[in-house]
Amino acid sequence: MSIYVIEVPDSHLRPGLWLELPAGTDDFLVQFSADTESRARLLLDDTGRPVLRMGGYMTATGAVVDEAVWTVSESIRDGDRVRLRIGHTL
Repeated sequence: MSIYVIEVPDSHLRPGLWLELPAGTDDFLVQFSADTESRARLLLDDTGRPVLRMGGYMTATGAVVDEAVWTVSESIRDGDRVRLRIGHTL
């Protein structure tokens, strides 16, 4: 079960967007700027690289965003926080 809510200042994920979360967190909710949310899981692909699986959701305007897996282009740990830069969808 997700116990962390990560706020995103946009209505969708996009390449280059940064997410900041507690270190060691791999299951969380993403709260978008339009008061919509989606469950996210940080996983490793077959080569051991991190990827982010985002569940599907509906935007405030009624658009449906399907589940997607995003690459993580950069990961920076700073104490008990981790910043992830979103790459492209797979």
